[in-house]
Amino acid sequence: MVEKNLELTRRWFEEVWNQKKTEAIHEMMSPECISYNTSHDGEVLRGPEAFAGLQRQLLDAFPDIRIAVEEAFGAGELVALRWSASMHHKGEGLGMPPTGAAIHITGMSMARIRDGKIIENWDEWDKLGMFQQIDAARAKAANG
Repeated sequence: MVEKNLELTRRWFEEVWNQKKTEAIHEMMSPECISYNTSHDGEVLRGPEAFAGLQRQLLDAFPDIRIAVEEAFGAGELVALRWSASMHHKGEGLGMPPTGAAIHITGMSMARIRDGKIIENWDEWDKLGMFQQIDAARAKAANG
């Protein structure tokens, strides 16, 4: 069971983020799934459609996002991952004009998987660092 859960979470990052497949969210996430601290504003997301909205927003801001799973391990229903992401701020998905900034962040995620679907997940990622990198690019552009 643990190996299948590890495979599912690696597949999640590859298909949902790197390949940008919205349908993969609906395939791998339970309709009852609750996502904690996943969004950039900390909002709790409920179900695949809410997560798909977050995906659209972040892909609009960072269309070239690339996430690498650095480490993953599991026990029972739980899988924990450490990941890194690289992207460029090219769109207005965060409600601000694009800066073109190269963004590099890291994060950790934990997912509870039951019957082959993600039913709960928690994310901790460097939101502050992301916004600081965007602000630094905006300040540099303003100062010429």
